[in-house]
Amino acid sequence: MQLRTNNLKSMIKTTALCVMFIIGVGVELYSQEIIEEVSQDTIVKQDTIAGQSAAIVNDSINPKIDTVKPPFQRVKIDGVAAVIGENVILDSDVDIAYRQLLSEGVSSSDVSRCELAGSLFETKLYAHHAVQDSIVVKDAEVNSMVDQQLNYMTNELGTVEKVLRFYKKDNLEDFKKELFEINKSNRLSEQMRAKIIEDIEITPEEIREFFDDIPEEERPLFGTELELAQIVIEPEIPQEEEQKVIDRLNQFREDIVENGSSFATKAVLYSQDPGSKSTGGKYTLDRQTNFAKEFKDVAFSLQEEEVSEPFKTDFGWHIVKVDKIRGEEIDVRHILLVPDVTRASVDEAKRLIDSLRTSIVSGSIEFKEAARKFSDEKETREDGGQLLNPTTGDTHFELTKIDPILYDQVSKLKTNDISLVIPDQDRQGRKKFKLITVLNRYDEHIADYANDYRKIQELALRKKQIDAIRKWQSEKIMDTYIKVNGEYRDCEYSGNWLKNEK
Repeated sequence: MQLRTNNLKSMIKTTALCVMFIIGVGVELYSQEIIEEVSQDTIVKQDTIAGQSAAIVNDSINPKIDTVKPPFQRVKIDGVAAVIGENVILDSDVDIAYRQLLSEGVSSSDVSRCELAGSLFETKLYAHHAVQDSIVVKDAEVNSMVDQQLNYMTNELGTVEKVLRFYKKDNLEDFKKELFEINKSNRLSEQMRAKIIEDIEITPEEIREFFDDIPEEERPLFGTELELAQIVIEPEIPQEEEQKVIDRLNQFREDIVENGSSFATKAVLYSQDPGSKSTGGKYTLDRQTNFAKEFKDVAFSLQEEEVSEPFKTDFGWHIVKVDKIRGEEIDVRHILLVPDVTRASVDEAKRLIDSLRTSIVSGSIEFKEAARKFSDEKETREDGGQLLNPTTGDTHFELTKIDPILYDQVSKLKTNDISLVIPDQDRQGRKKFKLITVLNRYDEHIADYANDYRKIQELALRKKQIDAIRKWQSEKIMDTYIKVNGEYRDCEYSGNWLKNEK
């Protein structure tokens, strides 16, 4: 969405920075002592992990008193940028955030160090008050995030050992604890923000006022949007291929249960799940974890050390072993095998989708009817193949934000045009085919209240939510212990982080 108003641009930039620090976790971690304060009777050491405050240890001692130097002395180990409540933010945290943004392709001219510091201050402020407000983040949820994060790192670098060397960590267990603390802090911050705005609604009168307050020459320019539908045809998996993976999983299970073979080793060697293969198939989950229902039903029916029979999900065939049960939370390992498709089944799927395209183009059958009868995509089949935008939750896709591959396939299509047959792959890498049609095309235009009411409503609501967050932030800054140090006292912040103590 292209906007022609400074207020709206500022609003979106602010929101983007917030999201960046809630979701994106900079994993260039440093664990170090950050400051020592020496007085007549106390040494205080504060440890931090990438800006996440750890334990504070007080050791009583009886030092010799220097009668020339002051009895209180600061020794700076790593600069403390700020203290927000119980959270410490280091100079190195700002450096890490800055490098993280650059690695994601953000231009260094787009975001200053002061803006990054301000965003880190906000994240720690929300996390601090989330704890004060008794907001709970379940360990299972955080552990699942850590597992996915570690698996991504391992896939990028090759092995767990390379990950540990790259991030200068001695062992996997300590590294996972650090990742846990970072993810938990960010999740607390996210939930605090959600709580602030959860009851905010907007009335038609407020929407009209919001739109009328935008000067006509500064009204948003909405880019070209499409409503899309698709038909997906997947090659049929022959029964003999299904049986092959069932038999193989049964052999794995027998080796583990009867012969004492290591489940984790077999997962590393044979599992086709890239998300857990490198960690021996391990996941931590509870009933609310976003896993396939069939998977959770089997996992929660097992006792510790029990290994399941082979079972099927949309991902393929599995066996599962429960390592540990901790109340509502369990540690499991699984092995996934994916049946192959044959050349003959691929050819048959191609013949079917070619025939469907011919029938749709000739008018023998409507696209929606063909999707309901023949499409293998369960999520869209009953709606005639119509796609929902996962970002907005509605049926509109802004052309400039569509995946580049999909853009090439649909950008030149007009309303009711049918694409050529498009080869694709499923989540296991098996070939499939699809057809796409444009149900409606809305060309680029200046915002119109009647035709773009939904989008204007979203912008007005977003502004009201941001206003509420800013008000909450201003109040909590005054109620929270905050100390900003060094160069960061010279920044111009949107919030009163210095509390007028320049």
